Amino acid sequence: MKNYNKKIIDSAKRTLNRELNSIKNLKSVFNSNFCKAINLIYNTKGKIVVTGVGKSAHIGNKFSATLTSTGTPSYFVHATEASHGDLGSIKKEDCVIAISNSGETSELNNIIQFTKRFNIKLISITSNSKSTLNKNSNVSIVYKKPIEACPLNLAPTSSTSMSMIIGDCIAIALLELRGFKSTQFKSLHPGGNLGKDLKNLSEIMHKNKEIPLAKLNEKMSKALLTMTKKSFGCIGVVNEKNQIVGIITDGDLRRKLNSKFFDKKASEIMTKKPTLANKNMLVGEAINLMNTKKITSLFICDNKRPLGIVHIHDLLRLTS
Repeated sequence: MKNYNKKIIDSAKRTLNRELNSIKNLKSVFNSNFCKAINLIYNTKGKIVVTGVGKSAHIGNKFSATLTSTGTPSYFVHATEASHGDLGSIKKEDCVIAISNSGETSELNNIIQFTKRFNIKLISITSNSKSTLNKNSNVSIVYKKPIEACPLNLAPTSSTSMSMIIGDCIAIALLELRGFKSTQFKSLHPGGNLGKDLKNLSEIMHKNKEIPLAKLNEKMSKALLTMTKKSFGCIGVVNEKNQIVGIITDGDLRRKLNSKFFDKKASEIMTKKPTLANKNMLVGEAINLMNTKKITSLFICDNKRPLGIVHIHDLLRLTS
């Protein structure tokens, strides 16, 4: 059994190393042609139509979905289906991206001819610079033909990984060019964990009477009752302008508890300049901030005036 497991692990490592070596060669594709392709897509008035056959079709589907979700409207057309009516969905103002490792996939011929006939821009992603696809493209991204991870060098493995990474690089370059914001990403991902992670704190915070607050000159005997009742493990201390100027946590209580503790004012116990958040902060950002600061509760404020509070458990329940 041990020998059997060793063979499995050795096989996995060989596959990983072959694919990693292929991926390292991708740096050479980030040249003037890659920039031309990005600029062509960026300036396209219509949609980006991604096409391919076989494994390239699966990669193309994913690539198209990534483009759309990051601000570049796109859809996928299977090259075979294109020959049976789907060519009609491609418009003159669109741009076609064809993925083919060999560049000689016969099913792509009708799409190539269609782009030529109607002067539709064609971008290719291929490993064959001498291929029919490359020669008929307006811009071609050519990567070095890899050794497939398959021991027979037949099953598309390394080549599909390379195509997928090129697609991701295109999508992210466009995202950055467009100045695509997290709020826009959120609007395109309202469901699932991504959508939850991109909620604003204002959508989930505890508000009004739920917020644990004490005044600067308030005695700790009263502040502690409020803190216990609200159950956030902390209490915000506000000044005469109702601005949070300090915070008292469970840790502060343990460190400063003595016989005179309950007669002291909140201002004497509080930690000054607490970490505050604004209402537009995203859940994902808040989790990162709270982990970095090693805090479990976060006050949401506008000009230091408390609007709400969230506990780390609120955020973790939301994203789990």
